[in-house]
Amino acid sequence: MAFAATAELASAVTAAGGFGFMGAGFLSSDDLKKNLQTARQHLGLKDGDVVPVGIGFLGFLLDITESSNDPRLEAILAEKPSALLFAYGPDLGKYVARVQQYDSTREHKTVIFATANSVEEALAAREWKVDVIVAQGIEAGGHGKQDSPPLLTLIEAVKQAVPTGPLIVAAGGISTGAQIAGLLTIGVAGVILGTRFLFTHECVYSPVQKDALIKAGLTSSVRSLAFDEVGRTKWPSNHDGRALANKIVEDEKEGLDYETRLKRYDESKAAGDLSRLIVWAGAGVGLTSSVTSAKDVVRDLVNQTVDALQRASTLAS
Repeated sequence: MAFAATAELASAVTAAGGFGFMGAGFLSSDDLKKNLQTARQHLGLKDGDVVPVGIGFLGFLLDITESSNDPRLEAILAEKPSALLFAYGPDLGKYVARVQQYDSTREHKTVIFATANSVEEALAAREWKVDVIVAQGIEAGGHGKQDSPPLLTLIEAVKQAVPTGPLIVAAGGISTGAQIAGLLTIGVAGVILGTRFLFTHECVYSPVQKDALIKAGLTSSVRSLAFDEVGRTKWPSNHDGRALANKIVEDEKEGLDYETRLKRYDESKAAGDLSRLIVWAGAGVGLTSSVTSAKDVVRDLVNQTVDALQRASTLAS
């Protein structure tokens, strides 16, 4: 959730009883350290304490930054985040190994998450001995594999392929406690929600972006390469992004060439025209219609989940 979740949101989720993550994105090591220090302050921790939040890294960006004059991985590990999440790159295993090697020299052990959009990626994560496999379905907002299966299908396939070993958590299109309850009964160890936390005061999306989220319906989000093409962001092959459909998608459907689409996007942005605003969001975006605090979101999700599990328990009898 780069460009959406910073230390404020991650620490608010943790303080409410969840476990908050923020995306490293393109942030420098200094910026990431400042975010972790902010999380410490929000959570009432001292310098040197383990920070109960996670940082998500994109593997293909680490391939660039770790050979630059600002390598980030060890610098962030020194700040003791509770967890790191790795996703999307040709060789995530080498970064998992670096974390494990770094932790072998100290008492603190970082919980390592790895995103899997397929059974093959889940099997690779097991070989790396990660702690948690994040099975992410095609419903997820933001980026992922173009050919990812739907979440329910992926979860079942990953569970069959990885019956023991790392914990498996679900991600992709999850917005309600009832959905969480259903996934828990399938056998996942937990869930990761992204889009649901865009609807919070702590999310750094702009008011205009949040207004677009509130107005979104059940069919408002689409997966497309068009958003990255006009936004000039480069992702590995076979990856695309899910965002709110708008004129960016319409331009592509018109069959316009890249230069024309880029020109229209740049002109819209310069004019303050919101018809081509990029708003990353998952398939569950239409299930939420108001912005509240992260604390309220966690509380409501927990209550909804407990209610749904209690109802479900009566079905077996």
